Amino acid sequence: MIFCSLSFSAWANETGTETIASYIEYSAVLETQWAYGVTKKSNQKLQFIYEPEINVELPNNHKLTVIGRLRGDIYDKLEPGSPSQAEISPMSRRGLIGNHTDMALREFYYEATVGETYLTLGKQQIVWGQADGLKLLDVVNPQDFREFILDDFSRSRIPLWTVNTEIPINDAMLQLIWMPDQTYHALPESNSLYAFHSPLLVPNVPPGVNVNLQPIDKPNNFFADADYGARLSQFVGGWDVTLNYLYHYNDNPVLFRHLTSGSEPAVTITPRYERSHLIGGTFSNALGDFVLRGEVGYSTDRYFMVKGIDDRNGVNKSDEFAYVFGLDWSGMTDTFFSAQLFQSNLINHHPELVRDKVDTTLTFLARRNFINDTLVAEVLLIHSTNNSDGLIRPKVSYEWHDNIKVWMGMDIFYGNQTGLFGQFAKNDRLVVGVIWGM
Repeated sequence: MIFCSLSFSAWANETGTETIASYIEYSAVLETQWAYGVTKKSNQKLQFIYEPEINVELPNNHKLTVIGRLRGDIYDKLEPGSPSQAEISPMSRRGLIGNHTDMALREFYYEATVGETYLTLGKQQIVWGQADGLKLLDVVNPQDFREFILDDFSRSRIPLWTVNTEIPINDAMLQLIWMPDQTYHALPESNSLYAFHSPLLVPNVPPGVNVNLQPIDKPNNFFADADYGARLSQFVGGWDVTLNYLYHYNDNPVLFRHLTSGSEPAVTITPRYERSHLIGGTFSNALGDFVLRGEVGYSTDRYFMVKGIDDRNGVNKSDEFAYVFGLDWSGMTDTFFSAQLFQSNLINHHPELVRDKVDTTLTFLARRNFINDTLVAEVLLIHSTNNSDGLIRPKVSYEWHDNIKVWMGMDIFYGNQTGLFGQFAKNDRLVVGVIWGM
């Protein structure tokens, strides 16, 4: 952060070190969560998280933000042992302290204004899209799947080292991003509690066939393998609309497969990241008590697994057209309802693909506030119509004091174990948490 160092040094010389402390703001969040597996009748986690944040106000409305995280888990079932972090670039990896504790620089970015252009330089999160429960355009940052999709997006999203530029153009705003950070989804390892085993995600290998899993073929060129994108946002005729473009490596590795026949047949699986163009947009409008919103995305060169083990490489390439339509209603005091339709369509569907040509997911969220908004009860339902499986998440939270919140919820999976959600049908859990803002 050369710009930050120069600016801070000049500021210290002008004001004197005795006044610097008045421009530094410190805050922190201390949180503990206990999760009990009600199906297996065993503890899933007893987790403690400390997240300090430092904000430094600099001259000319410049600002430096630093957010760290210290996390410990007594039971060590989500990431048993020491995770390899093979998907994470060296400059973004966590520091591991034994098998139960890790520490990370979550965010570290410098904000500056140059003329009318707004710059954010450093490790940060960039959110595109606001869909509930699932993601369509919110794919700029990869995700940590140590708890599948149960953790808050703000916490499971992996910040990347990014150059983020926002340029006003008349009534519109153009955002340009460049990400040389080769970090991708942090996928659970085979011995972890939420390891994937659905045939939708993991190749199905018949009994008696040996599996040779190769190391991930990961991009490593700082410039040539960088991701970049652009978003144009504007308010048009009552509608908030955006046009989005992202040229990136898909954060899920493609599992290329090769079968070796003979007296001892074996399957060699070579994970490799592949490039894709994402073109899409978002829209939203308030219509009385209703809000209509949506996201649309077209992705090129997506790879999907095929059923037959003797297929040439185990995958088939297709473009994908996906969208989500949402309708929110707040016409009753202290009450909120939201329904969403997610749909993914494969342009070049092959009959041997594991997934269907059209994949449909429905979500429903109901929330009610009580006692002057200090008590909140809600339930989120995510249902896959293709596999008849899903997830139900009831939750109650209470703001005990201005800086202390306690909450309790459940994560209930249902459906066949071959489904995306049904694979975790034995992982139903009760979760209790306390959040203390310092």
